[in-house]
Amino acid sequence: MTTKQRFRGNKYRLEVRERDHGPAHCHLVGGEVDVIIYLADLHTDGTWPRGLRAEVMAWVQAHLTDLWKEWHQWHA
Repeated sequence: MTTKQRFRGNKYRLEVRERDHGPAHCHLVGGEVDVIIYLADLHTDGTWPRGLRAEVMAWVQAHLTDLWKEWHQWHA
């Protein structure tokens, strides 16, 4: 598992997991939160913490190439 970014201090983190299933995605986790963000279309599954979706999705869009590289590094 690689933590790519932290949000709201250390409360939430965006992860790309080494031994994870396809399709390519990352996880926003923290507390009881586990939101899956699919890299191909940026569709999400899970319940977002209040007010955090726009911030996380802006970061993901800005770093999408790096997230794809990380996914392929672990899942090639």
